[in-house]
Amino acid sequence: MLAVSPPDDQRFGLARHIVLPGPLALDGGASLSQIEVGYETYGTLDADASNAILICHALTGDQHVASNHPRTGKPGWWARMVGPGKPIDPARNFIVCANVLGSCMGSSGPASADPVTGTPYAMRFPVITIRDMVRAQALLLDHLGIWSLAAVVGGSMGGMQVIEWAATYPARVRSAVVIASTARHSAQNIAFHEVGRQAIMADPNWRGGDYYGQAEGPSAGLAVARMAAHITYLSEAGLTEKFGRRLQKRESVGFGFDADFQVESYLRHQGLSFTDRFDANSYLYITRAMDYYDVAEEHGGRLADAFRGTATRFCIVSFDTDWLYPTSDSRAIVHALTAAGAKASFVELSAPFGHDSFLLDVPELSRVIDGFLRAGL
Repeated sequence: MLAVSPPDDQRFGLARHIVLPGPLALDGGASLSQIEVGYETYGTLDADASNAILICHALTGDQHVASNHPRTGKPGWWARMVGPGKPIDPARNFIVCANVLGSCMGSSGPASADPVTGTPYAMRFPVITIRDMVRAQALLLDHLGIWSLAAVVGGSMGGMQVIEWAATYPARVRSAVVIASTARHSAQNIAFHEVGRQAIMADPNWRGGDYYGQAEGPSAGLAVARMAAHITYLSEAGLTEKFGRRLQKRESVGFGFDADFQVESYLRHQGLSFTDRFDANSYLYITRAMDYYDVAEEHGGRLADAFRGTATRFCIVSFDTDWLYPTSDSRAIVHALTAAGAKASFVELSAPFGHDSFLLDVPELSRVIDGFLRAGL
């Protein structure tokens, strides 16, 4: 086991890495003999370990929630929400954010070395689910001595993990905040992901997933996958306001045709910059895990049964311009919670940014999260 700093270290944004002994049994029937977890912590854990908040990240996120990213140098993906004086405040809580199982920022995934062979798993890494990600997080919290969480908070795929935490470990979750998320992936969600996966696998540099150690990986395919996905994170009104049909001075950015429209250049930049920090095989595995996600199916086809008898407090938030996980998805979760007798509050916020609204400047979201978390103190 790798040495880690003690969980009561008070430094802000302390990056950690640990190897936890297994086996970790997976939903697909396979198991991992050990798991690596990259994670970051903020604040101080109380003597009774009762003030911990777990933040769950989205598909392309990572553990660097409020500190500068080590590869890009950019601020953490939720620095506007996590930090001193902010809704999730390390002065009040011990905050943990772990890189999900299957990802590429320190946690076990396709790029990790198979402990048996010593070579990267590649596509030999076992199939994973959202619930498998949550089980790995639970092992990490066990190691940190945290049994009861003051709250689990997440948006998009992070919200899926929050729901899974509440369904799988209800006794460990006192409050749950689910933002811009869903309890099951729709056919449309699966279709968009499949386009991205096919773009990666059509790249000749993918090599069946065995591109580690090669001079070139499937960066072109991964960039196209990111471009297609990024469109779903935005809103038509937001794109129109920001770019419209405005032309620009032609520039070639590696995709054959020159970028005539500003929106083309924007998407190409999003795609190419993504390849600097993400692994293509991880993208395949994580998008598949999201597509498998259906909490109701895990509980006999009835979503309410996933929350039957729970004492967890829930806050569900949606955005009016989010067409990837529309408000109707959030309402379905709220209806199930109500049917199960759970304590649930729900709000639809107005924002022009589409699905990405939970990451951007929406002051009302900060007020909602701050108020909900303070009410649970």
